[in-house]
Amino acid sequence: MSEQNNEWERGVLEKLALAAIQEQRRSRRWGIFFKLMTLAYITFILLLVNGWINGESGLSTGKHTALVELDGVISDNSQSSADNLIAGLQAAFADKGTQGVVLRINSPGGSPVQAGLVNDEIRRLRAMYPNIPLYAVVEDMCASGGYYIAAAADKIYVNKASIVGSIGVLMDGFGFTGTMNKLGVERRLLTAGENKGFMDPFSPRNAKHEAFTKAMLEEIHQQFISVVREGRGKRLKESPEIFSGLFWSGQKSIDMGLADELGSLGSVSRDVIKAEDIVDFTTHEGLADRLAKRFGAGVASAFPGFSSQLNGITLR
Repeated sequence: MSEQNNEWERGVLEKLALAAIQEQRRSRRWGIFFKLMTLAYITFILLLVNGWINGESGLSTGKHTALVELDGVISDNSQSSADNLIAGLQAAFADKGTQGVVLRINSPGGSPVQAGLVNDEIRRLRAMYPNIPLYAVVEDMCASGGYYIAAAADKIYVNKASIVGSIGVLMDGFGFTGTMNKLGVERRLLTAGENKGFMDPFSPRNAKHEAFTKAMLEEIHQQFISVVREGRGKRLKESPEIFSGLFWSGQKSIDMGLADELGSLGSVSRDVIKAEDIVDFTTHEGLADRLAKRFGAGVASAFPGFSSQLNGITLR
């Protein structure tokens, strides 16, 4: 009888121990699950706040002023790329509630190609939607490539202390031949094609290459000048300095015909467009887009032998 009791007690204890272990395992699993869910939720919120999820933030809320932001350097791999700006502008014009579009600019300039693509698209959209005006509103800076884009607007509004202008083109770089000579370093450049080493910073200056480059820069400069003249028309008060690459305050730019009036996003939406409700149509890059660009840049840097010897041509 005693042995039966012992076996019964042992069985009960084993069952209790097994049940306790199973309960601990279940608790551990649920704990891990809830921790993962919390981490996923926090990650999602952070990505959403930083604009890594959802390409466009524009939501129609009846009659409104459509806003598109041009912020920072204009380049094909930045937030202010032609693809992003054009997508935002197209969505802004196409929305049925849009009474007018404001392109708010704070940019030192950038790629002439990217700026030209946006300028062309603005003129196309203005022709397609003749009843929807587009106004450029300048905050701190609208220089070079930024002004290239602004010139396509119906009107340009500035702050009296904004920086406006810098209608010019540059291509910069460095020369290291003197330093290399002092250090006893010999440059060994092998090319196929007599001009493939064009403007190589480790080789002596080449008068032929410099003349070719200056002619190309002058050609792009003339394209820039034509765009400004076409966009500003008779409002532009030309002078010898206006296309020299200099820049001016917002107040002075109005006097020169580079801008039209003093104004801000709030005043233009309220007093000019008369739709105080502002809806942001700025296109923000998603997580996949940012990772793809970073991966592409990493791949390009891994194969420097295939990169161009030219520094980027910049409107600034």
